[in-house]
Amino acid sequence: MTALAGVTPDALWATSLRRWNTVCWLLFAVMAVGLVAIDRPGESKYVALVLLGGVVLSYAVLDRFPANPVVRPHVYLSVLVVALGGLAYLRGNYAALFMVTLPHYWMFGRTPRASMTFLGLATAATLAATVLRQDGWTVEFFTETLVSTVLVVAVGALIGLWAHSVVGQSAERARLITELEQTQAELSEAHQRQGAADERERMAREIHDTLAQGFASIIVLAEAARAGLDSDPARSAQQLRSIESTARENLAEARELVGSPQRPGQAAAGSVAQTLRRTLDRFAEDTGLVVDADLADLECDQQTRIALLRCTQESLANVRKHARASTVGVVLARQPYGVELEITDDGTGFVVESSSGFGLDGMRKRLAELGGRLTVTSSLGDGTRVLALIPPATAESGATA
Repeated sequence: MTALAGVTPDALWATSLRRWNTVCWLLFAVMAVGLVAIDRPGESKYVALVLLGGVVLSYAVLDRFPANPVVRPHVYLSVLVVALGGLAYLRGNYAALFMVTLPHYWMFGRTPRASMTFLGLATAATLAATVLRQDGWTVEFFTETLVSTVLVVAVGALIGLWAHSVVGQSAERARLITELEQTQAELSEAHQRQGAADERERMAREIHDTLAQGFASIIVLAEAARAGLDSDPARSAQQLRSIESTARENLAEARELVGSPQRPGQAAAGSVAQTLRRTLDRFAEDTGLVVDADLADLECDQQTRIALLRCTQESLANVRKHARASTVGVVLARQPYGVELEITDDGTGFVVESSSGFGLDGMRKRLAELGGRLTVTSSLGDGTRVLALIPPATAESGATA
């Protein structure tokens, strides 16, 4: 038992069948040698050799060529039934062959019903042949042959049914394992696809919030500089310097996205108020709009700083492109319920329900990752109010570390 501790039930079953087949081949050889060397010459000896030879040949063909079109499993079992009946009629030494070939009824019967049918036919054939050989229903037949045969067949049937159940359970287990492996592979593939989609979405959001915003700013500044080359050269020169600065920042952002794909868009060093102040000053310088900022000096973790910065950049970009505003207000404050960033403008406004821009969705998703939310309030002709809120547990986690 120790040697078989690491063997699976299927492997153990296959090993047992191979060993039983080896015993079967040995019995075939012993019976053949006995018939040739020990039995006296006579017609019954040659008939017994023919019957045994038929069983051996059929079994050999089926064992070596299981897909052959002639000797099919039921054909072999039929030959075995005839041979057992013939040997039982010719001589009384058929019992060893009967017992050793008992597993064949279950190996080749394919179904319990077919196995039991052939086993019943073999039993009936041997008993009937024994009655004919003994010239009737003798006491010896009832006390020895019938009882021993019935016991052997009953034990063989019980073992066969148990083995068939084990094989069925093993096949079902193998099917379940295959289905589980297939499901796991499909789940892993789905996770990989979802991970790739999430990564693409994250990179798209980072590119939109950094490079795309910078390029949009460069286009606006370039158009303004070109329009003012003759009328206001000094202003155009300043806008060209802004274009150069924005391009350098975009280049740095691009290098950071490529070099650190897991941590893109790092905010500049300093408090979040200082970071936003630099962004607002650049915006006021580029657009000429009035920016009224009230920024509390807060310490936040890096993710919160980046989220607040991106929300500010996206809101200012929308003001630049769509609002046609003259004044922008920005308020950063710590409230009991979290860090609050409010950005307002006196522009043309828009219908929030009909807006489906990538920028607003990106801000909402970025804040949602931190447990926060974005509220946009606007109406035509009344300007726009963007309110970003990040709960205190998230906003203070990095500052208290």
